[in-house]
Amino acid sequence: MSAQDKLQYYISQLSKYPTLNRLEQKTQVPKAYAVLGSGAVFFTFIFFNVFAGFLSNLLGWAIPAYLSLKALETPGHDDDTQWLTYWVIFGAFNFIESMSKVLVAWFPYYYTVKTIFILYLILPSTRGATVVYAKVFKPLTSQTKTSSVPTPVVPQ
Repeated sequence: MSAQDKLQYYISQLSKYPTLNRLEQKTQVPKAYAVLGSGAVFFTFIFFNVFAGFLSNLLGWAIPAYLSLKALETPGHDDDTQWLTYWVIFGAFNFIESMSKVLVAWFPYYYTVKTIFILYLILPSTRGATVVYAKVFKPLTSQTKTSSVPTPVVPQ
């Protein structure tokens, strides 16, 4: 599949959203341009640190919250696990971030990196939340689980 075919596929997927269809009818601007323009403005604001903290947290909350609610209505449990894992990682990341505000202030392009990390966690093509859980959180919880469980005493 060529890049142009993939692009046409994604543009055709925008027709599923009635809000974008109404916007296209009212403004006479193709919905693909509206989505690309909005994304460009969003990432420009984050890159130049204009409302960057708010926008990165909005991205990390709004899309996953919507997809989590949709996942609750599906019969399978794979998407539920994906979003539960995401929320644990996102919460831990925000907790660590709130504890180290001084470091955040000294790290250039912090919110750009944070936004890329959030996208990595969210996107179904990367399944980043599952990867981070398997490589970071699972080893941490398995260490605490084995060390906190007392060894049973066998009577003799």
